[in-house]
Amino acid sequence: MFKNVIVRRPCRALVSGITSSPELGTPDYENALKQHDDYINAMKQCHVEVTVLEANEAYPDSCFVEDTAVITRECAIITNPGTDARRGEALEMLPTIRKFFPEDRIEYIQSPGTLEGGDVMMVGDHFYVGLSDRTNQEGIRQFISILNKYGLTGSAVPLTEFLHLKTGVNYIENNNLLVTGEFIDKPEFANFNKIIVSQEEAYASNCIWMNDYVIVPEGYPNVLAEVQKAGYKVIIVDTSEYRKIDGGLSCLSLRF
Repeated sequence: MFKNVIVRRPCRALVSGITSSPELGTPDYENALKQHDDYINAMKQCHVEVTVLEANEAYPDSCFVEDTAVITRECAIITNPGTDARRGEALEMLPTIRKFFPEDRIEYIQSPGTLEGGDVMMVGDHFYVGLSDRTNQEGIRQFISILNKYGLTGSAVPLTEFLHLKTGVNYIENNNLLVTGEFIDKPEFANFNKIIVSQEEAYASNCIWMNDYVIVPEGYPNVLAEVQKAGYKVIIVDTSEYRKIDGGLSCLSLRF
């Protein structure tokens, strides 16, 4: 069960965030703020304490806090984002992480290793790590070495179609996976119960499990129906403004 969630308010520079989908248009800042409010309220419905950090105008993508750290039951791992423009975001998260973990339980991914939290999927005490444009072999090597130090395990999952691992595959507990695209037939996921997400609703493969609830993005009726059919209580949140800059539900929080 999760007890804590960390989020950061979107900054006005959000409209200049990194995107691979310019055809979706520029985010509307006021609407992004409203959607963020709704996101925070959804988290609170899941019975967690929510730490809300102030917007950081120095980093347009800084609301996507998931990429800055990986938090396990044993330690917090400060990442080293794979995009130069986002590198400082991980260190900006440190003062907040120190409120939850002592210094000897905070670890760091060091250059030339890169790792972003969006590439890390936790399944119990095992962590699947996407080898992507943002997370490299050296980052994964360091990450798994840190996990092993604390009695945890990890394995690499190469990907080519998606920005991050969790853009296309997400664990929602009870051995259930939401999968789309290249992840449907990955041997690494052969033993899971798979909820197959169509290409048309691929964005909604990024749902998040929160203490027996599953938060689902608004506007994807087939995914919503499948998650409900699997027996979960569902909360719907609109993240359409964040989709315009490659962001989804999981990107917007650290959950532990």
